[in-house]
Amino acid sequence: MGTGKSVVGRRVADLLSYTFLDSDHEIEAGQGRSIPAIFKDSGEAAFREMERRFIESGHPDAGCVVSCGGGLVVQPGMLDLLRQKGIVICLYASPETVLKRTASNSNRPLLQGENPERRIRQLMESRENVYRNAGTLITTDMRPLADIVQHVKRVYTEGLRNWNPEWK
Repeated sequence: MGTGKSVVGRRVADLLSYTFLDSDHEIEAGQGRSIPAIFKDSGEAAFREMERRFIESGHPDAGCVVSCGGGLVVQPGMLDLLRQKGIVICLYASPETVLKRTASNSNRPLLQGENPERRIRQLMESRENVYRNAGTLITTDMRPLADIVQHVKRVYTEGLRNWNPEWK
């Protein structure tokens, strides 16, 4: 969260003339309630299952850029499924940057509590190995948006030439 996935994804999709989908927004629309409401009413496990269902069947197989929540890729089997669906690119930002970018957003149920910075660090630490092995890792700290977008587009285009949906 707070790495720029939605903003960057939207811009990359525009450059490629692809559809852009944000898994969180699609889940909210399908459920008719916000992510915080889903967490409160149904719990994180139910939300993670909704994410899984979205990736399995909630979007086109081609011509689409999908921004996924940070907890999606760490679910068992999801990285393999994502790799079968397309090129996986992980955006990264330092805990300080994530805190700065998310501080005014109350739509982050995992950061509600006394010490959001500590929670960000805990989440990042617990997910680090998966993120590092997810695909190309692109840092978004202190970089102009246009540079990040071009970097993602380049990685995607190069990856597409070598992509095999049978990778597991």
